[in-house]
Amino acid sequence: MDHFSTLPFIFFSPILPNEPISQQTNHSQRHSMTKIYTSSFIALTFLLLTPATSSAQSCGGGGEPADAMCPKGLCIAGSGLCGSGFVRRCGSDLTFGTPNGGLGGVISASEFEGMLKHRNDGGCEGNGFYSYEAFVVAAAAFDGFGTTGNLNTRKREVAAFLAQTSYETTGGWATAPDGPYAWGYCYINATQKYELCVPSPNWPCSSGKLYYGRGPFQITYNYNYGPAGQAIGVDLLNNPDLVATNPTISFKTAIWFWMTSHGNIPSCHEVMTGKWVPSNEDVSAKRLPGYGLTINLINGNNECGKGADTRAADRLGFYQRYCDVLNIQYGGNLNCVDQKPFT
Repeated sequence: MDHFSTLPFIFFSPILPNEPISQQTNHSQRHSMTKIYTSSFIALTFLLLTPATSSAQSCGGGGEPADAMCPKGLCIAGSGLCGSGFVRRCGSDLTFGTPNGGLGGVISASEFEGMLKHRNDGGCEGNGFYSYEAFVVAAAAFDGFGTTGNLNTRKREVAAFLAQTSYETTGGWATAPDGPYAWGYCYINATQKYELCVPSPNWPCSSGKLYYGRGPFQITYNYNYGPAGQAIGVDLLNNPDLVATNPTISFKTAIWFWMTSHGNIPSCHEVMTGKWVPSNEDVSAKRLPGYGLTINLINGNNECGKGADTRAADRLGFYQRYCDVLNIQYGGNLNCVDQKPFT
């Protein structure tokens, strides 16, 4: 997976979608690992950008009932926290507890289940790991994620995020039950568990720790675990396994990746919410806002500007299915067939 030219290498290694899940698990087959190249190690400074986090307050000592109320009518849902982005369980469906249009109005628990229909399949490594609750709590830590723009814009961003991460963690294959795009979030860890450590004064590797791909975006390398952990307030250099054992942290690393821009290269969030305006150079390179540009940002050097690509087509397949679940239009500029990769 190639991302911004200013980023260091990140490996993403989703599963090959051409075998039944049992065979994929037995043979440990994945897509070919792809790299994110950097023009300079100085570019690591961009990774110090930290998204604003939501403010949460304890509402009493943790002994409240599951649906105890916080100020403004928000519910705790057992977390012992109050805040504009935290979840509540005040009805049959779990939603964000925001009175002004949070993720509860963008994606419900039932829609999340419908999108990631087979993530808890018995043959999936991620069985029981990636929960709706973890997703919405993680999302609450990032101002603007899924809450920017009108309702259709917010839904498209969530659909795009879940689509790209589903591709990275898919356990589906061409003739899978419910189709190949119903098997996202099947995997947590990369099959090939390499050390992936590059000497860095800012992000020194911890002895004995491996920085292979983990989580929805398969974050890799010490110089990505370090800044991701710094952004979310967790020491991932010394505890990289938290990305594979704590679902909320796992989602947070993926949302951090999605939300972080690098110099003149936009974040996926900025692209999907209309916050990014292409320059004349971008227009000449046919890099225009839309889902196709997120493919370019994530793996452009391998999947974009070279004609039809099956990997990019699968990314789009997930996105279109998820938009259908949310009952929204796909928007324009869906592929990156003619786009020049960012350099």
